[in-house]
This record gives sequence, C-alpha cells and structure tokens, in this order.
Amino acid sequence: YFSRDSFLSRFITTVPRSTCITFATVGNYTNNHGAPCEGIVASKWLLDTVKDQRVGPKLRVLDTSWYLPKLRRNAKSEFKKRHIPGAAFFDIDQCCDKTSPLDHMLPSERIFADYVGNLGIGNDTHVVVYDASNFGAFSAPRVWWMFRVFGHSSVSVLNGGLKNWANEGLPVSDPYSRPEPTEFRAYLNRSWVKTYEDILDNLDGKEFQVVDARPGGRFRGVDPEPRDNTEPGHIPGSISMPFSSFLSAPGHLHPREDLQTMFTQAGVDLSHPLCVSCGSGVTASHVALAAHECGHPGVSVYDGAWSEWYTRAVPEHVISVGFGKHSPVFE
Repeated sequence: YFSRDSFLSRFITTVPRSTCITFATVGNYTNNHGAPCEGIVASKWLLDTVKDQRVGPKLRVLDTSWYLPKLRRNAKSEFKKRHIPGAAFFDIDQCCDKTSPLDHMLPSERIFADYVGNLGIGNDTHVVVYDASNFGAFSAPRVWWMFRVFGHSSVSVLNGGLKNWANEGLPVSDPYSRPEPTEFRAYLNRSWVKTYEDILDNLDGKEFQVVDARPGGRFRGVDPEPRDNTEPGHIPGSISMPFSSFLSAPGHLHPREDLQTMFTQAGVDLSHPLCVSCGSGVTASHVALAAHECGHPGVSVYDGAWSEWYTRAVPEHVISVGFGKHSPVFE
C-alpha cells in the first residue's frame, strides 16, 4: 500500500522527461479561456457556448460516435444528417495504428497530432467530445482518454451525449464544421498504456489493479463476444465493472459520491494504480473517466484488451465458466 502522495511521486518517475503531464483536480476549475475543464460538462453549458458562437480555435466540439459492426449503424452517415451545431467528426478507425491487426489501437504521436490538427485543434483548444449512442455515452470516453494520453488535459465529455441533447429539445444541425487546420503537438504518456506483456507480468507482480468494462456475461464467459474467433472470459485477477453501470438509465454519468461507492463495493482501491480493459479498448475508458472524476491521477488502458489477450494467452490465463480456451489460436 502507498499513499496518494507517494503514488503521484512513483507515477511521475515512470514518465519520460519529454512527456507532457497534467493532473486534474476534482471539482470545478477552468482553463486559461474560462471554459470548464472537468471530465464532464453539462448540456446547458455547451448550449450557451454554441449560442454565443464560441465554437472555434479555442473550443472544438467532436462527434466521436462508433458502433460495433453487429449494430449496423454508420456513425459518419448519421453525423452528416444530425449533430450538435459546429461539431466535427472524429473517427477512431481512422485516427489509429493501421499497421496493427487489432482494431483502433492508439496511433503514433505524429498521426494523432496531424489528425486533430486537421480538425482545428491546437494545444490551447478546449475539446468537448460526445457520441450518439443509445447508452448516452459509448465511444466518447475513449477519445477523451486519447487526448489525455497524448498530453492534452483540456478535454471534456458531454454528459448524456447526443441522446439527451436531442431529448432536451436542444438544436441539432446537418451542416458541419470545416475548421482551419492548425498545429498540435502530441506527447504520448507511455505509462498510461499497458501492453500484453505488462498484463502478463502483473499476474505475478500485482503492481496494479485490472478492471474489465465488458458486460458481466462476457466477463464470466457465458455470453458471446461480438468478434469472430474470440470466446468470452477474463484475465486472471481482474475485476468486473461493466461500463453501463457507470451510467444512469437516461445515460448520464453517476454523481461522484455514487461512483466512489461503486469502486469501493467492487473492491477497487483508487489510491492504488489502476489499469482498465474491455473488448477492444473503447469502453474501458468509461472506467478511466469515472476514476478521474473520483480523483485518480491517471488510469492506464490495456489497449489490446480482450481481443489481444484471448488470442495470445495460454488457456489457463483465460478464466471462464463457459467454453474458455481449449486449443491454440494463431498469434
């Protein structure tokens, strides 16, 4: 066990000197443009911003919608028909490492910098992200975490997403933003990204807690995975906290006090290092966002997630009450 101060000290020493690190303070605070930089922002604040025509170089709004293929929803086509006024579209299947066999893995610093720079985002831009999921949030926390892992802390998630924005009768638009490209400098915080080898070593070392954000049935091994050639189950010693449990029925993030209770009841100690996983690195970021709201200084993500773990792990490292892993799978 170590205290929060010692945790911060230990965390900072693991970060390359060139990396840009900023720690969030719990509560309301602003960036140097007076905009709120907490992890989530309310629709009323964003509405006032849109009405005052403050969307521009100092504030950008991004629709970050992404869906599992089985849903047969085309996020970009939906965006072109309906989105928050002034928003641009962020595609996690384009801003990614296209050399990886795994879906939407983190891109290089250069690729991320070029991609967001072309969206008119500079290092002093406050970014608000949302998605159009029926959950109220699905992929937006992933993009929130991507900005933070590349050194940009001035990023927030719209609480409730487009679903609640529309349900509240707030304006939507079909013309979309075509921002002037600008320069963005990215500094990858490698300590916030875990690899297969890191997770494997942690089975014995137990340097950090691992939380899995997939639905409980997939975690236990009784419900199917959405991807071919992958069976359900979980990493040994990991803790199940389904991403949807962090959201209310309408799709808003639960209050901080409720989130803290959820972590405690799940057996997660927020004064200790924490790594999160899911199916392909998307919904894991819901746990990172919730922990951030509770004051955790930096949650790491296992980017390869269950898609990689199931493929590479030996059968005894695939814990399941269902089929499990009984035969070799090509790496």
